[in-house]
Amino acid sequence: MAPPVARVPVERVSIEPVSVELLPGLILHPGYLDGPARTRLAAELAARLAVAPPYRPRMPRTGRPFSVTMTNCGPLGWVSDAAGYRYQAHHPETGAPWPAIPDVALRAWDDLAGYPDPPEAALVNLYAADARMGLHQDRDEAALDAPVLSLSLGASALFRYGGVNRGDPTRSVRLNAGDALVMGGAARLVHHGIDRILPRPPDLLGGEGMPAFLPPDGRCNLTLRRVTRPERAPTA
Repeated sequence: MAPPVARVPVERVSIEPVSVELLPGLILHPGYLDGPARTRLAAELAARLAVAPPYRPRMPRTGRPFSVTMTNCGPLGWVSDAAGYRYQAHHPETGAPWPAIPDVALRAWDDLAGYPDPPEAALVNLYAADARMGLHQDRDEAALDAPVLSLSLGASALFRYGGVNRGDPTRSVRLNAGDALVMGGAARLVHHGIDRILPRPPDLLGGEGMPAFLPPDGRCNLTLRRVTRPERAPTA
């Protein structure tokens, strides 16, 4: 009879997701929000969307509606209508102040943004399965030294990014639920958009238990921005 084989304990190592530099200043953090964090963020957003209901913005001048619905959290919120793009302190339809930025999102800003001052706006974009977002720049903020931090929930999306000039070559990358994307430094003004929402099996934000603010095959994207330039004490 063969002698018994000693069983050596195997240490299980938790491997942290690896950050990916898509461009200098454009940093993808895959899986930054784990399942419990996504659940908390979804619950926080549901409570805030009950106060600041999603609405459909319109393009300046033409009045053409966006394919996404949106709302905001924070002291300021980004809006678009016939008068143009701007930030304002109240919901354009209800007139009420925007609700506070979710705690999970604020912790992500502290962890990833590398900026000493807090965000003032969290733009919440809600994508149905057929929604898109054309290539654009986020340049309505005075504090362009601060990054834009994006958090994804729900269905995956094909994110397209280019350069600071509209005609620059573009590439695309898949953004999944829980991914965080930082757009700062040399990449703060790159053109970017969402080509399409990708089909997926039900998960946290799909199927049974689906929050009312997101369709079954939809996606939620939360982008945090610093809008005004902070007042800093002069250095000696």
